[in-house]
Amino acid sequence: MNTPYGYPTKQGLYDPELEKDSCGVGFVANVKGVPSHQIVVDADTILRNMDHRGACGCEQNTGDGAGILVGLPDKFLRRVAKSTFGVDLPAKGLWAAGNIFFPKIASERDKCRRIFNRLISSEGQTLIGWRDVPQQADLADIGPTARSAEPWTEQVFIQAAEGISSEEFERKLYAIRKQASHMLRNDSTLEQASLFYVCSLSTKTLIYKGMLTPAQVVPYYPDLSEEDFETHLAMVHSRFSTNTFPSWDRAQPLRFMSHNGEINTLRGNINWMRAREGMAQSDLFGEELKKLFPVVEPMCSDSGTFDNVLEFLLMNGRTLQEAIMMMVPEAWQKHDTMSQEKKAFYEYFSCLMEPWDGPASIVFTDGKYIGATLDRNGLRPSRYYLTTDDRVIMASEVGVLPVDPAIVKEKGRLQPGRMFLIDFDQGRLIPDEELKSSFAAKRNYQEWLRQGRITLDQLAKAKEWHGFYPDTLLSRMQAFGYTIETMHFMLVPMIQTQVDPIGSMGNDSAIACLSDQPRLIYDYFKQLFAQVTNPSIDSIREDVIMSLECYIGPEKNLLAAAPEHCHRLLIHHPILTNEELGALKHMDLRGWKTASIDITFDRSLGKAGLEKTLDRICDEAEKAIDDGYSLVLLTDRALSNQRVAVSSLLACGAVHQHLVKVAKRTAIGIVVETGEAREVHHHCLHVGFGADAINPYLAFESLWQASRDGMLEEKDEDKIVAQYRKAVAKGMLKVMAKMGISTLASYKGAQIFEALGLQNDVIERCFKGTSSRIQGCSFDILAEETLRRHALAFPTERSDAWSMLPNVGEFHWRAEGEKHGWDPSAIADIQVAARNGDKNAYRRFADHINQDARMRYALRGLFEFQSTRDPIPLDKVQTADKIVIRFCTGAMSLGSISSEAHETLAIAMNRVGGKSNTGEGGEDPARFKILDNGDSKRSAIKQVASGRFGVTIEYLTNADELQIKISQGAKPGEGGELPGRKVDKYIAKIRYSTPGVGLISPPPHHDIYSIEDLAQLIHDLKNANPSARVSVKLVSEVGVGVVASGVAKAHADHILVSGDTGGTGASPLTSIKHAGLPWELGIAEAHQTLVMNNLRSRVTLQTDGGLKTGRDVVIAALLGAEEFGFATAPLITLGCIMMRKCHLNTCPVGIATQDPELRAKFAGKPEHVV
Repeated sequence: MNTPYGYPTKQGLYDPELEKDSCGVGFVANVKGVPSHQIVVDADTILRNMDHRGACGCEQNTGDGAGILVGLPDKFLRRVAKSTFGVDLPAKGLWAAGNIFFPKIASERDKCRRIFNRLISSEGQTLIGWRDVPQQADLADIGPTARSAEPWTEQVFIQAAEGISSEEFERKLYAIRKQASHMLRNDSTLEQASLFYVCSLSTKTLIYKGMLTPAQVVPYYPDLSEEDFETHLAMVHSRFSTNTFPSWDRAQPLRFMSHNGEINTLRGNINWMRAREGMAQSDLFGEELKKLFPVVEPMCSDSGTFDNVLEFLLMNGRTLQEAIMMMVPEAWQKHDTMSQEKKAFYEYFSCLMEPWDGPASIVFTDGKYIGATLDRNGLRPSRYYLTTDDRVIMASEVGVLPVDPAIVKEKGRLQPGRMFLIDFDQGRLIPDEELKSSFAAKRNYQEWLRQGRITLDQLAKAKEWHGFYPDTLLSRMQAFGYTIETMHFMLVPMIQTQVDPIGSMGNDSAIACLSDQPRLIYDYFKQLFAQVTNPSIDSIREDVIMSLECYIGPEKNLLAAAPEHCHRLLIHHPILTNEELGALKHMDLRGWKTASIDITFDRSLGKAGLEKTLDRICDEAEKAIDDGYSLVLLTDRALSNQRVAVSSLLACGAVHQHLVKVAKRTAIGIVVETGEAREVHHHCLHVGFGADAINPYLAFESLWQASRDGMLEEKDEDKIVAQYRKAVAKGMLKVMAKMGISTLASYKGAQIFEALGLQNDVIERCFKGTSSRIQGCSFDILAEETLRRHALAFPTERSDAWSMLPNVGEFHWRAEGEKHGWDPSAIADIQVAARNGDKNAYRRFADHINQDARMRYALRGLFEFQSTRDPIPLDKVQTADKIVIRFCTGAMSLGSISSEAHETLAIAMNRVGGKSNTGEGGEDPARFKILDNGDSKRSAIKQVASGRFGVTIEYLTNADELQIKISQGAKPGEGGELPGRKVDKYIAKIRYSTPGVGLISPPPHHDIYSIEDLAQLIHDLKNANPSARVSVKLVSEVGVGVVASGVAKAHADHILVSGDTGGTGASPLTSIKHAGLPWELGIAEAHQTLVMNNLRSRVTLQTDGGLKTGRDVVIAALLGAEEFGFATAPLITLGCIMMRKCHLNTCPVGIATQDPELRAKFAGKPEHVV
């Protein structure tokens, strides 16, 4: 049910937790700490000039949020207190004021005030009084949506108890606020509970904010215009949200910071923070500390969550600067020129807390200091000026405050990971190097680390742990779901190339929950990826900021600074060799020991054994903590004829979630010894759901056997393991980079996945907090599939034993294997229908495809048409020539396919009035001219991708639509790739590159690091070609609806939501198989969310990614699509036979190749597509 206050509740495919925002931030301050009203005037100017970094939704006078944080205006508030309460306020630091949002219902407001007053009294402080904050909605011209949720705002004045210091008083104020927020925002008896919000409550700062545009802030709050409203600092923030829902509390600044960016690791950060509460002890709060829990308040934005934790650290004795450095460290692991002292400082704090990773420009203040920092990638802009009149000005960009160049003393921009700090007591800017060097020198972190750190090479080697057992290898591989394809397409290529294996033509096999083949639980998860609101990362180019290094094992009290924090195990790679695993298993060093937990169960228990075993594993893990163990080893080595292995992912997830729930997770490390995990995706899931390290012993054994069988040239078993680990490392870094995450420490436990087809009881038990919108497999089904694999490996009758691995045809079609959308029958029928105009052949094709979709292939097959309307005559239906103008071909670049195929598609679509798409490879200007027969080879849609290949002003102006490619269905979060063997002289000319040199587009657009940047590119493209509509291409994932809303607010005309089954010329198999979601979910979520935001009429929605028949088109239309894309199907009509060799330049029918001899075999014609 919708509510006029705050965000709607979860409904349909919309989830409020997926909302995102980007922003403009800035501040102006007097370096000497001298207050004046001019600071407020300057801040207002900065805010108004960042209007383009905020946004308006369906109403021009309703903003996404804006606000201002100021130093407590002493002169103004003393006057107000005297006139309102008739009191003279005590000395600075001994009284506080705060602005608080209240419900509009008077009785609820009174209840909130009574409880707040009681809390003030219970904490031993004195209430001075409440003042109504003047609000001028009419003067500020606040829009209807903002008015509908406008809270009642009051200002509270509190006096400190006798004999306490200002620092103690601040902690009391913090306790009052936290308790009030926990009690009132979660009070189910209050209809308007979500309206209660403490903007600020402090002796040092005061915040005025709301669901306002930047220009509305000062008119709305007349306090800010009073001449005696003086401050030494003013921080401002303008918000660009992906929604139009009324939300006054999510406006910024927050209590200690403003944030422009996105925290990609949020779910993990929240879980780890909750787990650390169990170990937390405070000298300052003592037993009262528990009043502050949970530290992270529900229904906060990522910025609000960050502010919660920052405030918690600050109030418990850490300085503001130190807390920021802990949470957002610079990239130190591979920083060769960084001092050892500073590296030790960062390494020490990496033992305490994982980085809060993602693009971020964070401005922070506690009234004594004001500063800013950038994330380790530097993916948000921050520039500053220092002037001779003692002002410091910092903002997301230059020019927000006019400054005479003659008075500029210093100017610059913030560098990645660097900090910019003004100390008002010292009256100066403290450079990053000086600041961090002083913190690094406070304690002997190098010595602490040297004495406390444990490394793998310090452990005694376990000699018996080579672990190759060929006699039972085949049975164990069968039990753990290995197939012939596992070896041929995944593991062997990983050793040969030392990268994640490459494939092509997308994924047309059945999704796991609809498959009639037993599938591993890993196949039920899809990787999430960054698009629009934050950028993915180029893990190769940005290698210096990427890291797999992690400390594992028990953490200590987060709130203490002590050498004991260093007593953890440092591992440089999450994949452990058998020897390393053996050393860990038998370790006995400085009090560290490992508890082994068997994750197998007796075969006689049947399906009931799965959940019973999960119960036992969780109990044993918690007991291991109580018994003083440092690591727990979840092992399935006991697999045998009578012992069935629980999936190591289920076991790891269950233990991790259980220990988080009981606040003990940080008391132990989790290591997984598994025969099941072998692919990059498997390892990412283990780490994402809590594993600290993994030993995939069966992957090693299978590769050693492959070497003996002649499948690998390498014979040295240690080198094979090293090559496997190298390939996995590259693959994991690339998966992390898709989501904009730089460090494994941040990725661990972050749950950057969506489940597709798992029931809620499985999610709640093992993967709590992970999105799962499609129900499906229960524990019962998962147990059944596990038992079937075990029975295949260990049959009761010896005659039933298989002498080889199964071949289920998941990658390549097999008659008795996994169902594929394009099988030989479908390919033959559509080609006959297209080439001969055979309606019967098309009917066979459509019936075959639709029946397979219904039975065991795609989500759309689960739909049945329902209508209460009477049928209408066919002549009343829109004619075919009107329907096909809504069709377009997919973005297949010239280079990935041949000129002949590319031009044939363009001619065909121009004949029917549809649109062809250039893809990201540019287009020959010669094609812009009409041919003598009236045909045109010009593509109506010109794509602008991250590599900008072939993008010129001539290219842009010869378009009906300009498409900004953010993601691609077969490889979201990654850039396009054209192997060098396909870059001939013609392709190089069109792309402005060099023949023979491979071309790889970067994962992000390097001019789009936020949604405001996207709005700028849309603006630029509209100016380059005013007659063309501007489209943005997204890929289906959970949350694509809120991204689409942001794109609509960025003034795009058209949004394409691609599905995960689309084709590709070249992509890692991990991406083809495990990234993105079906288009059915994406287009439905985008449509629903746009409707909820009153933005649906602004844009045209299109979908693609495996559309084949008229039924598919109708379902897409019913889910919200107005236009429809086809790519693989047109290629098949031109002769494609799905050899999946596109990336090898060996296409036998001349479509996906630049080889002249093979291109000569191309026999496709425009008529076939038409």
